[in-house]
Amino acid sequence: MIRDLEMIERIAPDMMQTVERRFRILRNIYWMQPVGRRILAQKVNETERSLRTETDFLKQLNFINASKSGMTLTEEGLQVYKGLEVFMAEYSGTRVRERELSQKLGIARCIIVAGDSDEEEKVLESFGAIVSDVLDNELPDGDNTIAVMGGTTMKTVAQNMERLETPNRHNLFVPARGGVGETINIQANSISGMMAEKSGGDFKVLYVPEQVSPETYENLLHEPTVQRVLELISEANCVIHSIGSALHMARRRGMSLSELDMLTNNRAVAESFGYFFDEDGEVIYKIPRIGLQLKDLKGIPYVIAVAGGKSKAKAIEAYIKNAPKQTWLITDEGAANQILKEATL
Repeated sequence: MIRDLEMIERIAPDMMQTVERRFRILRNIYWMQPVGRRILAQKVNETERSLRTETDFLKQLNFINASKSGMTLTEEGLQVYKGLEVFMAEYSGTRVRERELSQKLGIARCIIVAGDSDEEEKVLESFGAIVSDVLDNELPDGDNTIAVMGGTTMKTVAQNMERLETPNRHNLFVPARGGVGETINIQANSISGMMAEKSGGDFKVLYVPEQVSPETYENLLHEPTVQRVLELISEANCVIHSIGSALHMARRRGMSLSELDMLTNNRAVAESFGYFFDEDGEVIYKIPRIGLQLKDLKGIPYVIAVAGGKSKAKAIEAYIKNAPKQTWLITDEGAANQILKEATL
């Protein structure tokens, strides 16, 4: 495909420039809709006059609607935009950067979504479809048990997942950990339930807090209902999790001021699975917890980490130093470009 694109560019460079330009316009309308022409022109770095010519043409093709509130994609426009994403990724070299990123991080695969989720919420929303696509293509037929972590990123992924159930494959979603003492809709129990609902699978819940005293931990492990779910978690052949910024996650978990000071003094940058890491990937603190442990990931065939935004670059690098080699990272250009940029400094 790349060679074909190179031939097209050589014989008709203006054609590919037009395709790139119109794709960029459709993408930004999708991200910002409804959006006015002035704001869109600033976003795509064009004059309003030149942009009007393109948007008028796209309206004639029934790709966009225009109203008083701004421009939006039509259903046909959305289909064209989604179809062009793969094409333009190949053309723009995204696949090359994905290989560079996976080699730098030392993991099986990286998938880079266009944009920066720090700036555009729609970028984060697109992770759900990517996760669904990976699971659909990678999970084997038969029964699969998928352990799911909680968090705001995972909630957005769950909300945007697509149907995965087939006559030959059944997926059971289980929480990878107990509750964090935070808003219920971002706890692992809620996320696994939402993923099951969206994908057509089933789910089980783990009714225990994540952080408990050693005495309580031992007592809970002997509860039959807890034992059954923990057994399912231990049998998981797939795990989906996010990667958090250390201090943000510490505050969300309600950690004490002394603990926050300790993390700051030790330059913690990342958190995942209750482990806090510095920039070198060294574990500087671990929260006693019920559920999946970091060491358990080595024996799980399919591990999907989801994190995006330029602000998450250091957290991603720090955590991935501890990730199993079979990990797939789903991220965006904001994080990927920052990580690859730092690699060349």
